[in-house]
Amino acid sequence: MTNVHEPEFEVLGDHPGFRYRRARLGYQAGCERLGVSLWELPPGEATLYGYHYANEEMALVLAGRPNMRTPEGWRELREGDLVSFPVGERGSHQFLNRTDAPVRILMFSEMIGPEVCVYPDSGKIGVFERMTSPEKGGFAAWFRIKDAVHYYEDESAPRGVGRP
Repeated sequence: MTNVHEPEFEVLGDHPGFRYRRARLGYQAGCERLGVSLWELPPGEATLYGYHYANEEMALVLAGRPNMRTPEGWRELREGDLVSFPVGERGSHQFLNRTDAPVRILMFSEMIGPEVCVYPDSGKIGVFERMTSPEKGGFAAWFRIKDAVHYYEDESAPRGVGRP
């Protein structure tokens, strides 16, 4: 059990421009397949712009007036606004706090793994075996798309294969 008004923030982002606090409320409440996270963005900070290939998401603005970027551009949200993000590129989204007070956004998501996330601004992808918590383990890594290799790169057939 947990409380959205008294969250236990356990994930802290500290990269300049992308500072935040995050409480994984679904995990704290015991969910296994439903993700619910409370994001708190200080003034002037943002989330990354990206989208998911396996998991649909939804955002509910609890406090403040964040700006939201989608493929259609930027728009200001207000408390109580509920926005959905389908899988794939059309679900791309980013939040930015242009105000002088913290904003709080409650994110709901499926937790289907494996998952691939695409970050168009930086040309990266993230690959995740599990969409639960780091404590449960599983593969998680980020790669530059421009470093992609051919399917057969560095492969060699086992001895005797492909030979008469």
